[in-house]
Amino acid sequence: MGAPRVRLVPGGRSLWDEPLGLAVEGLGPRQEVTLRAALQDEAGEDFEACGRYRADERGELELSRAPALPGGSFSGLEPMGLLWALRPRRPFRRLLKRDVRSPFRLRLDVLEGHGPLPGRLLARAEHERCFLGPGVARLPLRHGRLRATLFLPPGSGPFPGIIEIYGFGGGLLEHRACLLANHGFAALALAYYGYEDLQKDAKEFHLEYFEEAVNYMLQHPQVKGPGIGLLGMSKGGDLCMSMASFLKGIAAVVTINACLGNTASWLHYKDISIPPVGFNFKRMKIYKSRVADVKNVLNNPLNEPDRQSLIPLEKAKSHFLFIASKDDKIWNSEFFAIEATKLLQAHGKKPEIICYSGAGHYIEPPFFPVCEATMHSFVNRLVFWGGEPKAHSEAQVDAWQCIQAFFSKHLNGKEYPIPSKL
Repeated sequence: MGAPRVRLVPGGRSLWDEPLGLAVEGLGPRQEVTLRAALQDEAGEDFEACGRYRADERGELELSRAPALPGGSFSGLEPMGLLWALRPRRPFRRLLKRDVRSPFRLRLDVLEGHGPLPGRLLARAEHERCFLGPGVARLPLRHGRLRATLFLPPGSGPFPGIIEIYGFGGGLLEHRACLLANHGFAALALAYYGYEDLQKDAKEFHLEYFEEAVNYMLQHPQVKGPGIGLLGMSKGGDLCMSMASFLKGIAAVVTINACLGNTASWLHYKDISIPPVGFNFKRMKIYKSRVADVKNVLNNPLNEPDRQSLIPLEKAKSHFLFIASKDDKIWNSEFFAIEATKLLQAHGKKPEIICYSGAGHYIEPPFFPVCEATMHSFVNRLVFWGGEPKAHSEAQVDAWQCIQAFFSKHLNGKEYPIPSKL
């Protein structure tokens, strides 16, 4: 019997949203081992997960066939469990990728036994989980007032175009747009406050800024017309709904855990001003961990006086896909998605809706671990985001495929296979 070794498929490096095959060879027959995954984010925070396994009669262990035994970070047949079950060593930290040009470096250890303390190290492997795929162009954009990053797939195009807008927190997050470009979309990650020379706070937004982004994409020679797509999460979702309601050139919209009312900030467009939905912090629950449940803080935008905050979705000419998590602890995303669907149906439209049981607020691309709780910039305290790890992971994998299929259909006019990955 040779020394144990880790076999990864693909070897060396892979895209973050790509499944990773993992096997261990050279173990003893029926040998018990613990597999431990670890990575460090750009802020120096450590994330770890472990799975307890037993090799087969030949001393081989393949995660696609071998179920994890109870006692680790997960159990059952979970080939990607060592990624989606990653947890921060310090509580209330979220795994996030801010610089897509560099990979996450994943370390995989094979440890002897199933004891409460780490056993003897039998084998180790390292693997790079990348975001920027081969041939994808990352183009920082400083065009007029726009502050963004455009990602273009390899080739001359034109490609179906998407503007991706994140939720509260400010800055510029590129990971989702970058991964979409790996799948054949021209994707613009758009900052809208708290970044470079943009406004510092989120008290009010002007839709003309977002209109500038739409026009930029519509006029880009490598973006396929006649319309573009919008993808927004949380606050970014209601901004996308507002854009579709007031602006031209938008063919398809996907929102993730968004409210059908304008939230947190005043929104202005020409001579129209929409106030934010009201809220009441007396409805907030504080737990012994000092973490808050804010799900019921936001008022219902269908009730007076908050109906003035409703986004006039009936004006939109776009196709819509609403993605909602049933375990969202920020607000009642499922209710908002259902009501937005009803509103559009009442005006003769046929929106699509997907609601995921056990999923929390942060629906990210596949294999990001669920975020239990972190600081919320608007509430200015630790809040629960919701989500059960396995169900949340399954929702992310499914949502990612649905998002791509939806945009492929409505921006390309036909179904097409997802391009091969790294």
